[in-house]
Amino acid sequence: MSVLIRAGLVPHSYLLTTRGRRTGRMRTTPVTLIERDDRRFLVAPYGAVAWVLNARAAGRVTLSRRGHTTHYAVREVGADEAGPVLKQYILIARPTRPYFDAAPDAPVSDFVAEAGRHPVFELTPADRPG
Repeated sequence: MSVLIRAGLVPHSYLLTTRGRRTGRMRTTPVTLIERDDRRFLVAPYGAVAWVLNARAAGRVTLSRRGHTTHYAVREVGADEAGPVLKQYILIARPTRPYFDAAPDAPVSDFVAEAGRHPVFELTPADRPG
C-alpha cells in the first residue's frame, strides 16, 4: 500500500512520518488527509495509536506523496471542531467505518460525541523539521 500512496495513486492518502517519542526513530504509516474550509486535518480512526502519541509528543509531522514532502506543526482539535471532520472522514475512508458508532448519514452531533475516541489534528505548514 505504501508504494501506491507514495506514487499518489490512492486518493486523499499520504505517508505520515513521526519521530518515535521513546526511540527517536522515524516511523512512517499511511494516513488519510481531510481538507475542509482551506484547512488540513489528520484523523486517527483507530484511536490513540503510536503515530498519535508521537505527534502529540513532537508537535509536528511530515507528509509525503508523489515525491513531495511537507513538514507540519500539529494541533489536536476539540470535539466540536472534530465532529464535522470525522463525518467527512468516514465518507472518504470507508474501510474504517466499523470503528465508528456513527453512520455516514448521522448528524454531526453524533460525530462530536465520538471525538474522544478518534483524535483529530489540524495541520499547519512548518518551515523545517523539528
